[in-house]
Amino acid sequence: MSATTETIKLPVGEITVSRKGTGPQLLLLHGGGGSIADHPVVDKLAEKFEVIAPSHPGFNGTKIPDHFDGMPELVHFYLDVLDALKIDNAVLMGISMGGWLAAELASINCARFSKVILVDAVGVKIGGPTDRDIVDVFGIPPDEAAKLMYHDPANARDMSTLSDEALAAVAGNRTALGLYTWEPYMHNPKLPQRLHRVTAPTLFLWGESDGLVTTDYGKAYAALIPVQNLWQFQKLDIRLTQNRQSAS
Repeated sequence: MSATTETIKLPVGEITVSRKGTGPQLLLLHGGGGSIADHPVVDKLAEKFEVIAPSHPGFNGTKIPDHFDGMPELVHFYLDVLDALKIDNAVLMGISMGGWLAAELASINCARFSKVILVDAVGVKIGGPTDRDIVDVFGIPPDEAAKLMYHDPANARDMSTLSDEALAAVAGNRTALGLYTWEPYMHNPKLPQRLHRVTAPTLFLWGESDGLVTTDYGKAYAALIPVQNLWQFQKLDIRLTQNRQSAS
């Protein structure tokens, strides 16, 4: 299924957005690997939804506004994105870092969202100060980090086979991921105290084989959402031969 792509200028910076399918809006916020607008799972979503898939500034070769230095700037940038895209009663889906972004947006105001789906999301600190809740993807080789994202590590991308152009794209996405998630690492200490404001039905989807954030982390994350608004925690153990990335 083909997608249409446009670049929208905003009061601060610009956003590149892919659209695919027809139906109710589904706003898809990608993780640290960059846009997944061409992923087969998006084709499945597009059978029932208009999938609206922005690329966060800095990913997929896009520019980061000069004053951005962390997740707070990205969150407030997306308030302008929601206005520009005329998001209304949309399903909000975020994957890993995009799940963190989705949780932040939903905690500000759920009026634009009919449902929230968080897939292997980061964004909160569950354990104590010395507990490693989330694997440090910057402290291990990229090949090793990629293998943690697949049920079958054999399906992980072999970095040694990539072209110089593809490697540059991976490096650019990794730089953007570091900018948004490095300090404090992969979480906002204040977010747990804000998640009571998430009023839309919220579904947590977790890959049982996810090597970056465990299902126990996911369950503890889900427990921070008011129980009356928690739609479900669903653990997935799907045995696929390909496309098993948990999308950090």
